[in-house]
Amino acid sequence: MPITPADRALRIGVCGPVGTGKSSLIALLCGELADLLRIAVVTNDIYTDEDARFLRSAGVLDPERIRAVETGACPHTAIRDDITANLLAVEELEEDFAPLDLVLVESGGDNLTATFSPALVDTQVFLIDVAGGGDVARKGGPGITRADLLVVNKTDLAPHVGVDPVEMVSDASAVRDGRPVIALSRGDRDSVVALTDWVLGQLAEHRAGVLVPSDPGPMAPHAHADGIVHAHEDGDDAHQHAHS
Repeated sequence: MPITPADRALRIGVCGPVGTGKSSLIALLCGELADLLRIAVVTNDIYTDEDARFLRSAGVLDPERIRAVETGACPHTAIRDDITANLLAVEELEEDFAPLDLVLVESGGDNLTATFSPALVDTQVFLIDVAGGGDVARKGGPGITRADLLVVNKTDLAPHVGVDPVEMVSDASAVRDGRPVIALSRGDRDSVVALTDWVLGQLAEHRAGVLVPSDPGPMAPHAHADGIVHAHEDGDDAHQHAHS
C-alpha cells in the first residue's frame, strides 16, 4: 500500500526573521513534548550548523535526532524552491528513528518573506518578536498573513522596548483572516500551553488524515549581497532574489 501523510511523522516548519527565537521555540517544544512524542529536528543555515549545535547543547533531544542542512546559499531556497536537501534529511531521520511523531524543520532566518513548500512541511509557524518593533505585524508578508500559526514572541521584553504586545497581536489578527496568533513568553505558562496545544491539535488532524498542507504563497522579492539576480518560477507566480 502507498504511504500516506498520516503514516509518517507530522512535519512542522518554523521560520521568521533573524533573532526572533526560532531555535529557542524549537527547544521549548522539545522540552515540553519529548515525554509525549518522538521528535526530531532539521535546522537550516548557509555556512554553519550553529542552530543544530545550540539545540544539541540544550539537552532536549538525543543529539543524533538533530540534523543540520548547510544550504550554501539563500536558506529560503532550500525550504521552498529546491527542497531536496531538507526532504532527504527529514526522510533519513524518519527512517533512522522510526517511528517518529513529529519532525520540526527550522528555516535559516532572514526577513519577512520566508515560506515553506507544502511538499516539505504539513503546517508552518511564523515568528515575529516584540524586540523587532511594534509595527512588524502591520508590515505583512506571506508568513505573517498566511502561515498556519503566527507567534508574537518574547512578550516579556515588551516593557523594555516600549512595545504593546496586545496591540501587536491585534494588528496581526487583523491581517490573518481568522488564523491563530499566540503571544508567547516562556515565563507565561498559559502561552506555552497554548503553543503545545496547537501542535498537538495539528498532530491529531494529521493522524486522522484531515490536515491539508496550505501554501502561504511565494516569497516576496528580497535582497542579498552577492550581486547576482535570480528569478524562480513557483507555480504561476514568479519571484526574484533581487540582489543589491
